[in-house]
Amino acid sequence: MKINWGTGIVIAFALFMTFILYFVFEVQSNSKYDNDLVVEEYYKHDTHFQEEMARIQNAHDLQHKPVVKYNGEGLTVTFPATFVSNKITGNVLLYRPSNKKFDFDTKLALTNSSLHIPQNKLIKGRWGVNMEWQYEGKKYLTKEVIYVN
Repeated sequence: MKINWGTGIVIAFALFMTFILYFVFEVQSNSKYDNDLVVEEYYKHDTHFQEEMARIQNAHDLQHKPVVKYNGEGLTVTFPATFVSNKITGNVLLYRPSNKKFDFDTKLALTNSSLHIPQNKLIKGRWGVNMEWQYEGKKYLTKEVIYVN
């Protein structure tokens, strides 16, 4: 039996489509490939976008900004000395874009103008650090990315 060019192209195209569809179904049905959204209620979160941008701008406008730093002992959030520690309220959300099972939230409880999150709470990889805080009635939002190794 002789196969001409047209038949060969149709067969190749059909095999390629089968190959792609196999991988699409494999990724969607296998729990090993977790494909969740970073934010659970995405559209509800998006409605507060302008408010979030205002809080980010407030943090950006500060002369002395809080510093988020990772070292071998853990994560340290340090506020400048110009802030009175007991007037700062808020929380720090640490989230893993790759797996939401490791996400956790910590209330801002400052000791000597800093908050320390120990190494044993952090696993290796990329972490997003969202710090929502309030000082003297003004709201701030700081977003950082750290890498734990």
